[in-house]
Amino acid sequence: MRRTAIERLLPAAYQRAAGPGSVLGALLDVMEALHAPDEVVLADVDALFGPYRTPDGFVAYLTRWVAMDHVVAAPRADAPLPLPLGRLRDLVAHGALLARWRGTPYGMRTALELATGVTGFVLDEPAERPFHLVVRVPPAAADRLALVTRIVEAEKPAAVTVEVVAAPAGAPTDPTPPTDPAPPEPVRAVGRAHVPPPPPHDPPEEPS
Repeated sequence: MRRTAIERLLPAAYQRAAGPGSVLGALLDVMEALHAPDEVVLADVDALFGPYRTPDGFVAYLTRWVAMDHVVAAPRADAPLPLPLGRLRDLVAHGALLARWRGTPYGMRTALELATGVTGFVLDEPAERPFHLVVRVPPAAADRLALVTRIVEAEKPAAVTVEVVAAPAGAPTDPTPPTDPAPPEPVRAVGRAHVPPPPPHDPPEEPS
């Protein structure tokens, strides 16, 4: 707030006393200087909450807003991030999409691909083990099993047990892992990362 604007808020007697060289005038100059840094932030405050515009140090905080803070879980606050900052921004940008599909194969696979930058995750549900899920990690993401496990535990249904299995190095990767059927028209993703379209979810029409 400018000094002149602050001065107009004062009673008339104080305004007359705030002339050049006065003590009150000097205090108003100090108040203007103290307000300046905050006003710079407030003028562009929406940038703080944009996943691709926010400062680097604020990205991990935004993961709490979209329930993805388990990705950056660490024993120490100063521990390095377990994934590149750009991928963390992608997760925040797609937070609403991931929340909508949490507990589904599409939601888990999308979260894993956004966090690791690797495709080819395979989700198996063995017929002999009901309510059990086997997540097969492609070789390119085998060195990030701790991150993958945290995401799998958060994205799976609560009543399902899970097993994370890393494919050995050099193992062939299924180029077309089982995926949910795609809708006839592509769905445009939010943010900069590319994600596959979600499966159709409209319920069938009731017969008349």
